[in-house]
Amino acid sequence: MIKHHSDVVLEITANDPDTIETDLNTAVDIARRHAMKECGHGILVTQHNFTTYTVAVSRDVPYGQTREHRD
Repeated sequence: MIKHHSDVVLEITANDPDTIETDLNTAVDIARRHAMKECGHGILVTQHNFTTYTVAVSRDVPYGQTREHRD
């Protein structure tokens, strides 16, 4: 399941690896489209636990890059 917290933050919650992968790819695609409009921001994917992730457009990540982080 993908929840939109704002235009630049999406939360992914799933219990099986296939759903996690599919939802993460979809969320990154959504974030990438927004980052391209903003020019100058990249994408940060954060794993909070084994079932919850966030995907966010981040000014801390260089434009055109996607970085991963574990909480």
